[in-house]
Amino acid sequence: MRFSSAALAVALLPAILIPVSAHAADPQALLNASRQAVQKADYRATGHLVRVDADGKRTSYDITIKAHWFPGVLRILAEITSPANARAHLLLEMRPGGQNSIQVAHPGDKALAPIPFEQWTDGPLGPGFSYEDLLEQQYFWPGQTVVGSVRRGTHDCDILSSKPGATDKTHYSEVRTWFDHTIDFPVYVEKTLKSGGKVKQFTYFGLRHDGGMWSASQIEEKSDGQAGSTLLIINRGSPKANLTVGDFGLERVTRF
Repeated sequence: MRFSSAALAVALLPAILIPVSAHAADPQALLNASRQAVQKADYRATGHLVRVDADGKRTSYDITIKAHWFPGVLRILAEITSPANARAHLLLEMRPGGQNSIQVAHPGDKALAPIPFEQWTDGPLGPGFSYEDLLEQQYFWPGQTVVGSVRRGTHDCDILSSKPGATDKTHYSEVRTWFDHTIDFPVYVEKTLKSGGKVKQFTYFGLRHDGGMWSASQIEEKSDGQAGSTLLIINRGSPKANLTVGDFGLERVTRF
């Protein structure tokens, strides 16, 4: 399958592939599609993570993302493949109970090193697409409320407010997701940081329906008070990659 048009994702990510569902304006119905996407995840995507500064200068990293749901845990392997001085492999694990982890390996490493929680707000190209943003854990948080219905561009949307519980490892106090209410797919997301209350804005472009799945080819992130943006661009991928435990094992993650 070729993605004509992300998430991270985030591809790439649970947010990048979500099955078709009927419209419903209650939180459980909205969550069902997103949670099912996580619990059926088995995809591979390749593309670019791009930082655009205030002057329009672009810094681009090639990225490959693999994800698979195993009983009780989503494993995501994000591989930065170029430039050579930025090569790294990130292994992320998201558990619905909030016990998440992020580990990294660089060329020559024989083991993974945990990324401390206080550094989850950073990312390969800065805080735009942070390590934590690759987890997309908000759909499993206990606080879920539909807070309104609005029109955003050409999309009629239901807005879902997600708030973490006491045991959830996150730097966000709230995530608001604008779901197109005909397909229950996100077109826009706002994430509010606990520290300082800064809001990060994620806009989804290039929505496409193929093989019973909705996808986005690009996600653009912008942050309050910060010039420029960060883009996650997906060029191609497969929603059925047939990944196994071995694809996320130590030998694979430390192989460059």
